[in-house]
This record gives sequence, C-alpha cells and structure tokens, in this order.
Amino acid sequence: MARKPQLKFTTDIKSEIWSRYRRGESLNAIGRVFGTHSSSIYVQVSPSGGIQPPERKRSRLALTLSEREEISRGLVANLSVRTMASQLGRSPSTVSREIRRNGGCDTYRATQADQNAWSRSRRPKKCKLAINPELAQVVEMKLRLDWSPEQIAGWLKRQSLGDEQNQVSHETIYRSLFVQARGVLKKELQLLLRSKRTIRRSKQSSLKRGGLGGIPGAISIRDRPASVEDRAIPGHWEGDLIEGSSGSCIATLVERHSRYVMLAKLENKKTDTVMSALINQAKRLPNELYKSLTWDRGIEMKGHQRFTLETDIQIYFCDPYSPWQRGSNENTNRLLRQYLQKWSNLSNHSQQELDEVARKLNERPRKTLGYETPADRFERCVATTH
Repeated sequence: MARKPQLKFTTDIKSEIWSRYRRGESLNAIGRVFGTHSSSIYVQVSPSGGIQPPERKRSRLALTLSEREEISRGLVANLSVRTMASQLGRSPSTVSREIRRNGGCDTYRATQADQNAWSRSRRPKKCKLAINPELAQVVEMKLRLDWSPEQIAGWLKRQSLGDEQNQVSHETIYRSLFVQARGVLKKELQLLLRSKRTIRRSKQSSLKRGGLGGIPGAISIRDRPASVEDRAIPGHWEGDLIEGSSGSCIATLVERHSRYVMLAKLENKKTDTVMSALINQAKRLPNELYKSLTWDRGIEMKGHQRFTLETDIQIYFCDPYSPWQRGSNENTNRLLRQYLQKWSNLSNHSQQELDEVARKLNERPRKTLGYETPADRFERCVATTH
C-alpha cells in the first residue's frame, strides 16, 4: 500500500490551520481536512502553546531590498557612504551600519543582507513578566492559590490603580505559561490551571448540553418573578448535582447576586436524600437570603414539594435542554471540577472538605463582580439582614 504523501505546511496551510483552531475545531477534525494525522497538526500549534504567533511584518523604518541593492551598486561604483545615504534619503550612520553588519565593502551582498536582517528581527520582545520579576512572583503566588489568570489580572488592576507597571493582562499570563520559550513562568504552573491543558483551546471548543428529565408539578422558570432576573436582589439561588464514579454525587448551590457557593454531601441520588440535604442547607441561612431556588429537571427533584413545604422556598425548573437558564450554577460546576474531578468517587470527600472547596471559590475575585469576592459581597448581604 502506497504511503500518503507528507503534507507540506505552506504559509497558506498554516494560516488555515490556525483559523480552524481558533474556531474551536479539534485537532482530529483539522487533520481530516488536510488528509493528515492529528499529531501533525499538534506539532504546528504546540510550540506556541496553542496561541497563534503574530504575523511577521517588516518595520516601515527598516531598509528595503531595493535600498540594499542601491547600496550594493554604490559600493561597486566606489561611492561614499554619505553620497549613498543622500540618494536613499537615509542617514549616513544607517548606511554605514548596514555595510558593517554584512561583511563590509568588499563582501556586501544585498540579498544576503536582506535575509540576515529578516533573521535578526525574529528575536522576541521580552514580555512584561520577564522585565518585572516582582510582578511575576506575585502572579506565580496567586496561581498556586488556584486563581485563574483572569482573576489575577483583575485583582492586580484593583490593587494597583493608575500603576500600569504593576498590572498585567490575563493574555500575557497565558502566553507566559503556554509559550515556554519565554521562560518566565514555570511549566509546572500549567497544571494549576483548571483545564489542565498543555496548549490553549478556543472557547468555542467546549460547548455542552445537559440531560434533563420530567418533574410532576414543576413550576416553570418562565413563571419566576421578573425581580429575580436582574440579580439586584440577593436570596435567589441556582442548584444542580455534579456526579462522579460509582453513583456518587454532590449538590451545588450558587446565590445569583453574589455568586456565593455552598456544597452538600450526598449519600446517593435518591430524591429523599437530596431533599433532606437541600433542606438542611436552607436552614443555615436567614429567610431573607433564601427566597427561591432554580434547578434543572433531574429526576432527583421529584420530591420538590416537600422542600417547599418545609422551607417555604419556591423551586423553579428550567426548560428542557436549557442549562444556560442557570448560568451561574453551570459556570460554578465547571470551576468545581478543578477540585472534584470527573469520574472520581465524590463520596470520598467529607462535608468538611467540601466546605473548604467552597471557601476557596468564595474567596476568589470574580470578573462578573468587578473582581470583588463572593464572600465579601455575601457578607454585606448578611449584614443588611440584621
């Protein structure tokens, strides 16, 4: 069987690979388009950590090939440096430096000089964290506290108002992690990111859907009061279960106004077990801070009427296949997977351990809160109830 000819990665093909990768296509899908293996595509995107390198351009101030050819002809004609500079509209020092860098008057060649200049221009500019070790140290410390690059960038902006020298964008942090040629942040810090990826992926590559069931007597989210929608009033919660191996699961609750998180250990997924856990969690809070709960249509919620009778808290149910209707909870469940791994046995975690995980999330600054922490905002809500 004849071997498939090896793909030549021309500039146009590389550009198309990056375009598809940014749109969220998988390495396998891109490989199929070009008739090659996914590993060949990985070789193209991994050196830059999945971050497309900027297109190389010549500086408008640099000498052009035609100008270098004029210099070459001037040298053959024994013209002085000042004469050649005058003809080109350049300074004599520019022409003199060009000749000296590329072999001198006797061996200067325009084409070779142009190639040399292009090669020298590949030297990367040092990033902000490379020239500010103190800032890099702060970033590393926060990464080790499980903060995301976006949270670190937002927190630094709040802490160093007006001092741009001690601020850094989340994109710079990601580039320093994934583009290891920069040598600023240790490669081991990649493992502290929630995704655990070795290369960066497009946001469009992680779309998902949730499986939902039917609940008798369910009150639709469409009947939820309009005052809940704008998040201005605290006390409205979203909830769900996250599941692990061997039928293990944990109940997650998120307050819509503050994004404050509570977790409840469950022995199983039976409706009586789930209702008892949710009732216990509800009794830990003042009535003013627990007014409603929005859940999906999972079968564990068949006993929702018992919850409402014992707590006087109304449960509203999302539409089928509409997880975005509990967006705060969906996002929180994604964050929790940093600590509660998929396919791990969640029953191994005690309630004390779950409270510690919730504390970590609640003490992280959140972009949607202007980089305030959920704990700080929720504490203010508690204070106003007394």
